[in-house]
Amino acid sequence: MNRAQVDLNRLAVMDAAKATRLLHKVREETLAGRTPPVAPRAVIDASWQRMFRLGVNPDQSTSTVLLQRDELEERRRSSVLGEVMRTLSAGLAGIADASMQIMVVTDEQGRVLWREGNLAVLRQANGICLEEGAAWSEHTTGTNAVGTALAMGKAVQVHSAEHYVHTLHNWTCAAAPVHDPRDHRLLGIVDVSGPASSFHPATLALVGSVAQLAEAEMRQRHLRSIERLRSVAAPILCRVGGRAVAVDTHGWTAAVTGMAPVDRLALPKSFRAGRMWLPSLGMCAVEPLPGGWLLRVEEGARPDGDGAGGGAASRVVLDLSRPRRAAVSVSGAAGSWSQELSPRHAELLYLLALHPEGRTAAELAQDVFGDRTRTVTVRAELSRVRRNLAGVLAHRPYRFSEEVEVELRHPAHPADLLPHSTAPAVLAARSATSA
Repeated sequence: MNRAQVDLNRLAVMDAAKATRLLHKVREETLAGRTPPVAPRAVIDASWQRMFRLGVNPDQSTSTVLLQRDELEERRRSSVLGEVMRTLSAGLAGIADASMQIMVVTDEQGRVLWREGNLAVLRQANGICLEEGAAWSEHTTGTNAVGTALAMGKAVQVHSAEHYVHTLHNWTCAAAPVHDPRDHRLLGIVDVSGPASSFHPATLALVGSVAQLAEAEMRQRHLRSIERLRSVAAPILCRVGGRAVAVDTHGWTAAVTGMAPVDRLALPKSFRAGRMWLPSLGMCAVEPLPGGWLLRVEEGARPDGDGAGGGAASRVVLDLSRPRRAAVSVSGAAGSWSQELSPRHAELLYLLALHPEGRTAAELAQDVFGDRTRTVTVRAELSRVRRNLAGVLAHRPYRFSEEVEVELRHPAHPADLLPHSTAPAVLAARSATSA
């Protein structure tokens, strides 16, 4: 027989003090392994169980190390959510201000990128480290709307003592994930938080609706940009002999000729005009278009024979010799290409080069963060790396493919090895090299 669960709609009409006592009793009894008067909501109970397995201390502080200002600005610039901040703000910030709450927008790792709303509540939020650059994933701050929405992949409301960490019991929050409508990639979380006295069960529906509105705007922006590119590319493709494709700057296809269309091509970060080799097409002549690129496939540059395996990469050079300018070069029978690497991607490829036998996500999380539980972040980053290194990286475990020769170029001085990195494995490598 199913026991009754906490019902937020009923809590909203109860005496506030009585509702608070009930939630505290439910949490106290559940965490002690006893039967509470009513069961916690399923989403909250599942989160509490995760916190217990992770060893999160319910009495810990929610303070985290904030991102440095330059890293925060870089994350803002690279986040697609920046394009829809006006929509998010128009839909939530004013309502949050009027209801004594704040709007918070995070990236896909739960790092706070933007926040706005009631000034008094913003000041209160500083006391729990709900500020720009702070980490709000479950493993750092326990059960909370941002972190639990990230973990569950759906909208979540967390009220008062439903928070795992005691520090947050005077707060209420509702959050929803925002996905890139082009590929369904998680972009981040939009959240409304405030003092527990500002709780209303309808806040969750509001936040979810605004998140969907932002996704719809991104979808329309994408479709308009593709249509503009198609109108420019169509007359050009009519005059092209052979295979060619027009793509936007992210590789999304606008028009093709002489070949079957695909939704998207993986483009290296260093993509530019000239001759470029792509694993899916081979050698291409690349010409700029307004809002994208024209790729003409050079048929004569393709490998001889049926091409089965002929275009596979055979050599990778990971060049760490220039401080702050890490790069990877890939070459094979069909040609070569190179691209600069972000600091995080340079760390991961360096660690894989050190371990040709491969590393699991947990091992890489330990190498990079000193925390084996941060596997979601590692997998997300490696997924991005593999988009541009098709045929080069294998997984289960993560490693360079056995058919690929890997050359690792170190800097002249050990201290210049990935100088921005604070990854424990990189720090150990610097120490060992300089010893």
